[in-house]
Amino acid sequence: MISRYTRPEMGDLWSQEERFQCLLDVELAVAKAQASLKIIPEKAYRDLKSKAKFSVKRIDEIEKTTKHDVIAFVSNVAENVGPSGRYMHYGMTSSDVLDTALSLQISRASLVLFTRFDKVEAALEKLASKHKHSLSAGRTHGMHAEATSFGYKMAGFLMEFRRTRARVERAVEQMKIVKLSGAVGTYSTQPPEVEKLVGETLGFVPESIATQVIPRDRHAEMIWSLAMTGAAIERLCVEMRHLQRTEVGEVIESFTPGQKGSSAMPHKKNPISAENLTGIARLLRANAGAALENVALWHERDISHSSVERVIFPDSFIMADYALDRLAKLLEGLFVNEDRMKRNMDQSQGVLFSSQVLLAMIDKGLSREEAYKLVQRVCHDLEPGDSLEARLLADPEASRFVTKASLKPIFSGESQRQRIDSIIGKVLKGKGNGKGESRTSVRRKS
Repeated sequence: MISRYTRPEMGDLWSQEERFQCLLDVELAVAKAQASLKIIPEKAYRDLKSKAKFSVKRIDEIEKTTKHDVIAFVSNVAENVGPSGRYMHYGMTSSDVLDTALSLQISRASLVLFTRFDKVEAALEKLASKHKHSLSAGRTHGMHAEATSFGYKMAGFLMEFRRTRARVERAVEQMKIVKLSGAVGTYSTQPPEVEKLVGETLGFVPESIATQVIPRDRHAEMIWSLAMTGAAIERLCVEMRHLQRTEVGEVIESFTPGQKGSSAMPHKKNPISAENLTGIARLLRANAGAALENVALWHERDISHSSVERVIFPDSFIMADYALDRLAKLLEGLFVNEDRMKRNMDQSQGVLFSSQVLLAMIDKGLSREEAYKLVQRVCHDLEPGDSLEARLLADPEASRFVTKASLKPIFSGESQRQRIDSIIGKVLKGKGNGKGESRTSVRRKS
């Protein structure tokens, strides 16, 4: 349980020790419910509660003979309890405890994961606020398109991470399932009331209709939500990698004293965190494919899903936890080069504002086609050292529709700053368009 750790790490929550502890927590909750319903003696529950313990080493020893980890676990606990140990695992099949315990592990691990989301969202909020007026070149197809701001970029990523967090939350909620309906799910060995009481103890709800296992579409959704977390991380990291290229140089990852970028080239400062996280995202996506393969089991169940889940659940949660934490550190230590952003915009000689010039000419009476053709000609005829603003004023045809006064607010970026400021303000207040999934609302639900 998380409470056993002063500062829980995600790896702790997926250790063998924790896995068996979750199994034991479920078994004890079942025994408590059974005793309250007089299915087992009250003394048996008291003995189980006070004496139940396990040893991973001993479980491994027993499993060498049984070739069955749950039987080995139950046998180890029972031998520590004494005569009342015969009521351990009473009326249950292995998947009852395994599936419910996995739900318990997921629920507990998610609490740690959401603290990582907090850090990423806080870092993005800070960057969005600080750099909301830091104009930079927006790019489409890798080419300069229109002016944006670095803060506006970060606000967009912030909204994506809020949506991503909400997806993970929904997936966790639909994994809070207790399944104690026995072999093939027909409650042949104990009544549904046990399942209901255990659900109340754990904060879970009973599966509506199980086979011998909780249907694996739930698990696939959980892993998919972590894969989507990887996708959000990668999209941001790809942006960070592009902006760090030598020819762009608009941001730089933190570079600590004594750090080396290359064994051969002393000058190197590489985007290693963003590259590392791009790789992690690939693994998270790959695990989603494996989770989808687990959905189609034979009849009431087989165990083809088991070996897969023993890898993909610990790995996906640990990787997502690591990736979010490392991303937060990247963002917190990021150097934003506003001067370089301005110089890069200037390379385009003002064409970043061509769409607004187009609209200004339309307002002066030109058709859209005529205005487009005129602005395009001036843009394409620019020589080194020219600026679109100066050439428009010097061009005999174009100057009939624009003046120095009309172009000033366009090329100053005034309109971008004004509208960007308003939009980012809404996002930072939690009113952005993300189905209401602001950082505050998500925290409140969790």
